[in-house]
Amino acid sequence: MSLKEAREKFLEHLDDIGRASSTLVAYGKDIEQLTEYMTRRGKSLPEEVTLEDLQSFMDHFSDKGYTNKTISRKTNSAKTFFSYLKEEGYIEEDVSEYLKHPKVKNTAPRMLSKLEYRALRDAARDDPRTYALIELFLQAGLSISEVSGLELDHLHLEGDNPYVYIPARGSRMERTVPLNEAAVSAVKHYLKEERPDIESDYLFITRTGNPLLVRNIRSTINRYFENAGVKDATVNDLRHTFVAQNLKNGASIAFISKVVGHKRVSTTERYLQYIDLDEPGQKTELAVL
Repeated sequence: MSLKEAREKFLEHLDDIGRASSTLVAYGKDIEQLTEYMTRRGKSLPEEVTLEDLQSFMDHFSDKGYTNKTISRKTNSAKTFFSYLKEEGYIEEDVSEYLKHPKVKNTAPRMLSKLEYRALRDAARDDPRTYALIELFLQAGLSISEVSGLELDHLHLEGDNPYVYIPARGSRMERTVPLNEAAVSAVKHYLKEERPDIESDYLFITRTGNPLLVRNIRSTINRYFENAGVKDATVNDLRHTFVAQNLKNGASIAFISKVVGHKRVSTTERYLQYIDLDEPGQKTELAVL
């Protein structure tokens, strides 16, 4: 089996286990670059690739000025790819096992100030769909792929304890995320005022009824960041802001970790070094930002 064929099988495997579409695109591009590089070195079969070849591939990106963070991601892609080939019996030895990641300096997550996220909200106030998107990121801490995949049946907006159900996907377990009054109000307003009256399982759809894709959501929010004068921010920074603001408001670390779907509580704990907090709180309810 050639490297190109192996790449296709690998991507099919990722799709079968429910990895997000954005993950498939990233892995697909990385392994495509790997395949092209190895072909130029005269190697078209997975078993022909050596550890030295893989290290040369990574050094190639370093020489071109890529950041260590990007190279680390490509390293992870290569290791995941060859590990899959070994597990499936396509190769006898996983040479990527000894491939080391470059050192990556952890940078502080970008967290919006109250002035910034209020300006973003104000900029989108006359656009019910975008406003609802922003509130689900900011008030519920959902990821962009989770929001893109939300279905109407996942929403439970009535009663004393409204929530949204997030199904299991890939390595992420299923969970329910409580919705505060701001998020519920924004989603209800979008459903009533703007969502096209077209039969679709998805919450966020285009005028023709197609589900709103991750890239569509990202470009829309980026446009409103610009309109609001918020610099150097991404959609994921709204999720960072959700975590930080709720911890500052006294929410339990374990509670917020469960809400956002962090696999390790330590991932949530690292936010503590970037916020002013005397000691972790114990609240198990979400703040209204």
